[in-house]
Amino acid sequence: MKKSNNSGAKKLGFFASAREQIKNKKSTFIVYTILRVFVIASLVMSVIRGEFENVFVCALALLLFLAPPFLEKQLKIDLPSTFEIIILLFIFSAEILGEIHSFYVRIPHWDTMLHTMNGFLFAAVGFSLLDMINRNPKMKFQLSPLYLALVAFCFSMTIGVLWEFFEFSCDMFLEKDMQKDYIISAFSSVKLDPTNSNIPIRVEGITDVVVNGESLGLGGYLDIGLIDTMKDLFVNFIGAVVFSIIGFFYVKSRGKGKFAKRFIPVIEGDENAPE
Repeated sequence: MKKSNNSGAKKLGFFASAREQIKNKKSTFIVYTILRVFVIASLVMSVIRGEFENVFVCALALLLFLAPPFLEKQLKIDLPSTFEIIILLFIFSAEILGEIHSFYVRIPHWDTMLHTMNGFLFAAVGFSLLDMINRNPKMKFQLSPLYLALVAFCFSMTIGVLWEFFEFSCDMFLEKDMQKDYIISAFSSVKLDPTNSNIPIRVEGITDVVVNGESLGLGGYLDIGLIDTMKDLFVNFIGAVVFSIIGFFYVKSRGKGKFAKRFIPVIEGDENAPE
């Protein structure tokens, strides 16, 4: 029983500590409070409607909101307010607006915007991890700005690929259709080559798709997820490249870049911490 009480006390202590950390940053606290109210409202509405999958999504979003202060406490780092606010907005946009309110379908390029932001943010995370090691006086080596930028880019692209693996797995095993389909009017395929000579046969002017003898009235061919996946990886690439370039010049100027400081976490007590 004592162990159970201690475990409960630790959990309550963590949530209290996380809230206290958020309160210490005024702008972050305001954004956190507003978004939390919206999420709780969505959660209540989902319960009333009996949409229990959405209830889980809301609960997950509330939990993810506490990830930044948790990382700050565990890693003893300071997350810039701008970076923390973008993380909160990203979680809200992806989980609440995207999933529950169907912005992925209703708002053009919503998914593209989030994947671009994802590439930018994870490049910042990858860059920060090595940058903090680089500035640690106990380390006996110094990594060049180009190497830091390259690792940040690779880290971001790896996360992007792993996410596409996750989407594909959900589509295959849970039938979720996370990799959205595109309607196209032409394609090339070696499967249509009657000579089996690996020659791509071009098919153009497609106006409809027939499934089991029934016309779907789509106005073209249904591409199952491929274009969406490659588009997501491409915009992730753009976001990663943009931040990698920013990070490169940040290190080159020895931390004087004001814009980059808004996205790069620092070790607590670091004199280069953003104001």
